[in-house]
Amino acid sequence: MPLELRDTEVTFGGGLFGRSHTAALAGVSLALATDRAETLAIVGESGSGKTTLTRLLLGLLRPTAGRVLWQGQDVHSLRGAAFAAYRRAVQAVFQDPFGAYNPVYRVDRMLLLPARRFGLTSSDDEARALAARALEAVGLRPAETLGRYPHQLSGGQRQRLMVARAMMLKPRVIVADEPVSMVDASLRGTILGALHRLRQEGGVSLVYVTHDLTTAWQLADRVMVMRGGRVVEEGDVEHVIGSPRHPYTRALLDAVPPSMPDPGWLEREDAA
Repeated sequence: MPLELRDTEVTFGGGLFGRSHTAALAGVSLALATDRAETLAIVGESGSGKTTLTRLLLGLLRPTAGRVLWQGQDVHSLRGAAFAAYRRAVQAVFQDPFGAYNPVYRVDRMLLLPARRFGLTSSDDEARALAARALEAVGLRPAETLGRYPHQLSGGQRQRLMVARAMMLKPRVIVADEPVSMVDASLRGTILGALHRLRQEGGVSLVYVTHDLTTAWQLADRVMVMRGGRVVEEGDVEHVIGSPRHPYTRALLDAVPPSMPDPGWLEREDAA
């Protein structure tokens, strides 16, 4: 498996002398397909453990128990070139486009620095050309984006910039934690369409973390439903959302507006 969690648990201590413990995840396992790119949606309400799970996948958090594996190796045992390869192969798109940038630097830096560090280009001109292509792929105009500071861009522009950065590194997996929850409805299709094209054209698997069953149904191949740090239901998207077995999944579906969006919206975004 390229990226895998095996029986992972995460427990946080607190209270006087650390005597109180909270289980953020309990016995969670997942594995992405090895023979194809796929989109796995992680669905649940706030506090269900979704963000803790994404931090495990990105190597930002060490599990209390269990293992995080990349191509069969424990992520926390990787060193040197092997760790750098994992960092490039598994990219993140975070929920908050406002807190993801250093306000001191122009946005060019977050595109050009990774291109140089990972050896994607041999010159600054090539790096700029690569960055420009990535920006255009997410609907941004390089001339209106490069050279600016983060505060000079809108929230939607900053979120699309995060997607562009992930795209230009040619990853194998993108972990997207609520990537459209803080942007206008008019931009959601653009961002999700760009991620969908990465899977269709670039063979990139996507872990799509969301509380929105509507977009999960449109975008995902498989769904994992989480509650209280546990997986309560998982499987093919048509079965989980079309014929849910767990009461919690049914409750989430009951909260969705009665009409699902037109299934063709992703194709229209691809053609735009």
